[in-house]
Amino acid sequence: MIERSGTFDGVHRRNLSKLLTLVHLEGPLSRARLTAMTGLNRSTVAALAAELADLGLTIERAPDPTNRVGRPSPVVAPSPDVLAVAVNPELDAVTIAAVGLDGRIPVRERVEVDRIVTPDETAALVADAIARWRSAELPGARFVAVGLAVPGLVRADDGMVRFAPHLDWRDVPLPALVEQATGLPAVVGNDATFGVTAEHLFGAGRGVDHIVYLNGGASGIGGGLIVHGLPVGGAGGYAGEFGWNRPGIADPDDRTAPAGVLEAEVSRARLLAVAGLAHADEPTLAAVLAASDDVEVGAELARQRRILSTALANAVNVLNPSLVVLGGFLATVAASDPDALHEAVVAQTMPAAAEGLEIRVAALGEDRLLIGAAEAAFADLLRDPIGPGD
Repeated sequence: MIERSGTFDGVHRRNLSKLLTLVHLEGPLSRARLTAMTGLNRSTVAALAAELADLGLTIERAPDPTNRVGRPSPVVAPSPDVLAVAVNPELDAVTIAAVGLDGRIPVRERVEVDRIVTPDETAALVADAIARWRSAELPGARFVAVGLAVPGLVRADDGMVRFAPHLDWRDVPLPALVEQATGLPAVVGNDATFGVTAEHLFGAGRGVDHIVYLNGGASGIGGGLIVHGLPVGGAGGYAGEFGWNRPGIADPDDRTAPAGVLEAEVSRARLLAVAGLAHADEPTLAAVLAASDDVEVGAELARQRRILSTALANAVNVLNPSLVVLGGFLATVAASDPDALHEAVVAQTMPAAAEGLEIRVAALGEDRLLIGAAEAAFADLLRDPIGPGD
C-alpha cells in the first residue's frame, strides 16, 4: 500500500496546509505574496486558495489599492467564522473564549468561582458557553476543537492531567470529558507550555529561537521553553516547572515560606493581599499595584523581584536563552522596576551567558494562554485542512 504522504494527494494536502498556515500566522496575504513565500507557481496557488475558500477556511477579498503596474493580486485571509474554544481553569475562575483562525477573540468570559471546580464542572461550563454563543454572539461559527490550558502536569501523549496540585486534579482524562460534553475534539496541555507557544508565534518572542518563559497565575508559576525555535516538552511533557524549584534567598528577611519553592515566595496571593483585593483578573491587579504608593506594596514587589531574579539567573545559566518572557502576575512584578530586575539577573549570571539577554513582559497579556490553547486546537486543521475522512 502506498503511503498517502508519498502520493499526489499527500503533496496536495501539504500545499493546502502550507497556505492555510501562512495566512493564519502572518494574516491576510496576497496571492502574489503566497506565491513568493511558498515557491509554488501562480496557477497552483490560485487553485489552492480557491479550494481553501470552498472548504470555508479562508476568504478572498479585493486587493488593497496600489500604485504598482499590472493587475493587483487578490488577498487571501482566514475565515472569521472558523474558531477554536480556548479554556483556562484556575483556582479563582474559569476563563473561556472563542479564538478565531484569524487571531481575533470575538467573545471571552471569566466565570469567577468561590471553590475549586471539578473536571466535570469545567467540561459543563465549556459546553454551556458554546451553546450560548451559537444562539447569540456567534450564530455562524464553525468550532473546530477545544483547547484547555491547565495549570499542572499534562501527559503529552494523550492529554491526561496527571497532577494539577492547586486544582486537586489527579489522573483526569480531561479530553474525553470535554469531548463528551461538547461533541468537539479536545486537546489539553500545560498552561505555560501553551503560553510560550503563543508568545513565540505571535507575541514578545516572535522570531526568537531561544526563550525561557515563566507564567504566573492563581495556581502558581509554570514555565515553557523554546530551544532552536522548537518547544521543549521533556520525556513526558512535564518540562518547565520552574515554580517547584527552590531558589537561593540571600537575605533571610526575604524568606516567608521556610524551605519553600519559588511559587510559595513569588506569589499572586501575596500581591492580592497587599493590594487589598480578594479577587482580580490580571489587568485589574496590575493597575491597582501600579497606582499604589503604599510602602507595603512597594516592599512586596521588591521582595518578589529579588527572589525572581535568582530563579531567572539559574535558568539563564543552564539554558543560555537570548530572551526571557514573563507573563501573568510575573509581568507585573517585572514591570514594577524592569531595570532593577535585569540588573539583578545579570549580576547572578555567568557574564558570557548574560550577553545580549533581554527580559520582556508577555506581549499578548491576559490572552496568551487562550491563544496558545487555541493554537493547539487548530493544529490538526492546519496540518490537514481537508481532514482524514475526506
